[in-house]
Amino acid sequence: MPYLYRDARPRPPALPAAARGTQSSGKAFEELRRQCLDAGTLFEDPDFPACNSSLFFSQRPPIPFVWKRPAEIVKDPKFILGGATRTDICQGDLGDCWLLAAIASLTLNEKTLARVVPLDQNFGPGYAGIFHFQFWQHNEWLDVVIDDRLPTFKGRLVFLHSADHNEFWSALLEKAYAKLNGSYEALKGGSTIEAMEDFTGGVGEMYEVKKAPENFYEILEKALKRCSMMGCSIDTISAAESEAKTPFGLIKGHAYSVTGIDKVSYRGQQVQLIRIRNPWGQAEWNGPWSDNSPEWHSVSPSEQRRLSQEALDDGEFWMKFEDFKVHFDKVEICNLTPDALEDSTAHKWEVTIHQGSWVRGSTAGGCRNFLETFWTNPQIKLHLTEKDDGQDDCTFIAALMQKDRRKLKRFGAEMLTIGYSIYESPGRDGHLGKDFFRYHPSKARSKTYINLREVSNRFKLPPGDYILVPTTFEPHQEADFCLRIFSEKKAITEDLDENVAIDLPEPPSPTPSPQETEEERQFRALFEQISGKDMEISAEELKYVLNAVLKKIKNIQFKNLSLISCRNIISLMDTSGNGKLEFKEFKVFWEKMKKWINIFLQFDFDKSGSMSSYELRSALKAAGYQLNNYLLQLIVLRYSDEQFQIEFDDFLNCLIRLENASRVFQALSVKNKEFINLNIGE
Repeated sequence: MPYLYRDARPRPPALPAAARGTQSSGKAFEELRRQCLDAGTLFEDPDFPACNSSLFFSQRPPIPFVWKRPAEIVKDPKFILGGATRTDICQGDLGDCWLLAAIASLTLNEKTLARVVPLDQNFGPGYAGIFHFQFWQHNEWLDVVIDDRLPTFKGRLVFLHSADHNEFWSALLEKAYAKLNGSYEALKGGSTIEAMEDFTGGVGEMYEVKKAPENFYEILEKALKRCSMMGCSIDTISAAESEAKTPFGLIKGHAYSVTGIDKVSYRGQQVQLIRIRNPWGQAEWNGPWSDNSPEWHSVSPSEQRRLSQEALDDGEFWMKFEDFKVHFDKVEICNLTPDALEDSTAHKWEVTIHQGSWVRGSTAGGCRNFLETFWTNPQIKLHLTEKDDGQDDCTFIAALMQKDRRKLKRFGAEMLTIGYSIYESPGRDGHLGKDFFRYHPSKARSKTYINLREVSNRFKLPPGDYILVPTTFEPHQEADFCLRIFSEKKAITEDLDENVAIDLPEPPSPTPSPQETEEERQFRALFEQISGKDMEISAEELKYVLNAVLKKIKNIQFKNLSLISCRNIISLMDTSGNGKLEFKEFKVFWEKMKKWINIFLQFDFDKSGSMSSYELRSALKAAGYQLNNYLLQLIVLRYSDEQFQIEFDDFLNCLIRLENASRVFQALSVKNKEFINLNIGE
């Protein structure tokens, strides 16, 4: 099972100071550095070795890379030279412009940068060939340790590098992020907001520029003042347009950073400008307000200095905001804290986190288009109790993130298409069934289903209880997910994963002999024929009887009951403890099995003779077993086939094991109670 069990209860957001070490040895950065210094050796990372597997997973390196430490590349390497700035980020031969755009934005906030790039490391005293960086992943901060061997070709860095060849913090940061995701190749292609969130633990919002609100300039201005990170891009119509250059010098399908926004006095008017940076460190806008455009001739030198305007081919340029809206299509904003951009005052929001999984056959039901399985998805209840200040509604952001897909690229995984729907709660507890979603429309939903790592939207709803259903677009698609709810006022969330409960009916009493039915007379005749004079049957004999009878029942698909299953049946029904079944014990079991057959047929909705694994939750509940998602996922993995179907013999095996387990559990509970009573008596 590729998805680990996690407590589904909501949890508070992680604190950045509490970064968890990730090294397989269990040793932290300082301990590893001290060991190297004491031994007089340079650190070599066994978890991310200097070999091809750390570079690529789908191909051999196109050129013969040589791994070198900075001191082998230049004479006087520096970790940070003259402060970490956006000009330190120059793209190499890896398609990770989305990451570089995020790093450029990261340099605009010293406090945030120092969290990701700890300043307790350099190439001077205490150097041991080891560095570390911190990233946010799914509600926890991780400390990623690396050695400083970097891929080179002909003595030059192949991937990310600084404009100053003596500076190495950005190249080492890229290596640490590659390690976090499994390889350098795993960083090819992505969304800027993904890296921004990994650098901050913030929440992202995306704007389509052509549909942006009227106060879009003010939104961006306010976001930059709050140190939010921002990126922008131009859409492509086809793959052939990727990184195609427009007549104005802009690159399609390419990730840019937004590094500034301001107004300038021009011929008696205030002009709104926006500053953009290309992570390539070159290829700039050549329209109005570009580096060498005539508009700057009408701006005073002091104003140009205030705007840091210099005619350099460094990839950074100003442009008129109106031109920006014409030429760019998307803006991504990562709020370092999820402060409302619409309000004039910054304020901190309440945050709760839910971890969950979509597992095919049990909790991977797909979107509302697939009603038969949609209801089986995880369900989270949201209690909105306090209105926003001066408002009638409650504001919250729901951010759904699929986990580790980039890390799983080497195994063929891609980003899944994800989204969610929000329903008004019917006011009852427990997992909502199919009929609820058949007859009730959603109150809100994510704007779209899209194959990004995270889908987030802002909502305003009246106070009340709501059910949020996170899903993949298609059913049967597996992934772990993290759902974050940011609310202006205190909001209570809970997972509707049901508690484990057992509610079994009293065992049926066998019918007295004078009232035997024709069915029972036939059973008695077969039972006597198999058992002999002692009127008891062993597991081997029970296997023969049940297989003979069940194969004659129409409307169910049935393979064979195994000998182990029959021993489990005897263990369940044998009241005398002799390891065999008497006829009266067999009759009690047969009454049970008739009920189980009826349940199986009831939930075989397509009358195929087998039951969809997605109906197992309801079928087991009808039989007296209420299971949580984790137990349900394990049972489905054990008993369903590749088409997510369960045949009757597997359903029967499942029920026999559950009933045996419930008896053991009940017996242990009784013993524990007796033990407690004895202790109290003492």
